Amino acid sequence: MPGDMVISLSGVGMRPEDLQTAGRHEFDTVLEQVWSTHRENRQGMVADYIPELSKAAPDDFGLAIATTNGRLHTAGNVEVPFTIQSISKALTFCLALELAGRDAVLARVGVEPSGDAFNAIVFDPVNKRPFNPMVNAGAITVAGILCEALGTGAFDFVMDRFSDAAGRRLSLDDAVYRSEAETGHRNRAIAHLLLANDVLRVPPEDALDLYFRQCSISVTASDLARIGATLANMGENPVTGRAAFELRAVRNTLAVMFTCGMYDYAGNWAYDIGVPAKSGVGGGILGVVNRQLGIATYSPRLDTRGNSVRGIASFELLAEELGLHAFDCTNMGSSFVSTLIR
Repeated sequence: MPGDMVISLSGVGMRPEDLQTAGRHEFDTVLEQVWSTHRENRQGMVADYIPELSKAAPDDFGLAIATTNGRLHTAGNVEVPFTIQSISKALTFCLALELAGRDAVLARVGVEPSGDAFNAIVFDPVNKRPFNPMVNAGAITVAGILCEALGTGAFDFVMDRFSDAAGRRLSLDDAVYRSEAETGHRNRAIAHLLLANDVLRVPPEDALDLYFRQCSISVTASDLARIGATLANMGENPVTGRAAFELRAVRNTLAVMFTCGMYDYAGNWAYDIGVPAKSGVGGGILGVVNRQLGIATYSPRLDTRGNSVRGIASFELLAEELGLHAFDCTNMGSSFVSTLIR
């Protein structure tokens, strides 16, 4: 392929100058094209197993890119609030790595893809650990680790750090939290099995309350993109300069997002899109391009795995347009190694 070409949405090729319009950034143009391409896609269903989630407007659709130099580019409904849900699992895992240390966390939560649904009651048959922190069992274990480290202040700590990453004060959606707490019986079963396996070491209701609360934090697509940019910027919010996550924990978190972040679609995601990401049944997807971008989509219509239909389709086009796949021919790998092979 010629060096000055990228694959276009129509499949015929687009030159960089075609992406520019007067006074507009290329990211804005690409986002609007992707948004327009998928705005009429009405496949999938809004989640209803948590009753409050069923109230989401099914046709809301927003895309956002935040850069590590502090810029935000958007298309569609990027300021519509929704709950972060399972995207929170990646962020609390990052915090647990910082507070408890890598080895202590790995002793109780694995990092292997499970191939099972996010709410499966399945543990590693050898060591009885949850397979990874991106499924419910692993995330409840991580919540327990945070409760051990922080006691009754665990949720305030989580909220503070999430807010630092987003660059604004976030809030709890109390109606969703109560709906989750009232209907989360499967998660209670998981928590008690974790306790029986000596993986959970606090009262199950303490870990579950933190888990339900963290999933019920209200965000927008713009917030998620900025959180992604914070992860891409080695844990420091590129606008405020505040450190939200510890550097080494970010690297390990992005690795698990890459392999486990999209439930039992993770392998296909790595193959087709190739960026670390985490989805949530609230309709959001958060993606991170290391040292460059945070990308967020919001559309509450989900596929059978619990991932946003329009979100996946949008990420696929963005990865193609912008060369985001980790193994794209335009990505050169380690800059350090490149100095050694000249």
